[in-house]
Amino acid sequence: MFDWLMGLQWWQWWIVAAVLAAVETFLPGAVAIWFGVSAAVMGTLLWFFPTMPWVLQVLLFAVLGFVGLMAYRSYLRNNPPNDDEQPLLNQRGQQYVGKVFTTTEPIAQGVGKIRVGDGYWNVSGPDTPAGQQVKVVGVDGTVLKVQAP
Repeated sequence: MFDWLMGLQWWQWWIVAAVLAAVETFLPGAVAIWFGVSAAVMGTLLWFFPTMPWVLQVLLFAVLGFVGLMAYRSYLRNNPPNDDEQPLLNQRGQQYVGKVFTTTEPIAQGVGKIRVGDGYWNVSGPDTPAGQQVKVVGVDGTVLKVQAP
């Protein structure tokens, strides 16, 4: 039943490492990669020590993978990822709050347009002639709320 385990070669461990690295691309959580690294280490050890018993190989593989996983989780616990670097990344309108732009169309009856970069945004605010500067003070869906700066 375990005949294939008894004949493991160094290159087979490297294939296991490559497969586990590929599996990591489909699974979240950074689990398979640590066992992939462990398999690569086992392949390297087996290259230098070709007479290593298969039981020791499998045991070292499991221990190294588990230790790598626990070390990574400990690192993440002590150094959580900083998701606050760009809190408005997917909220484009919110990124413009506080900035001043020039109206391209007059704001009449509370509705007009401004140019932002290479695009135009609908705005709402007090009546203002074209060419006047306005400050974005809020967002309502895809409409920027503006007022005189």
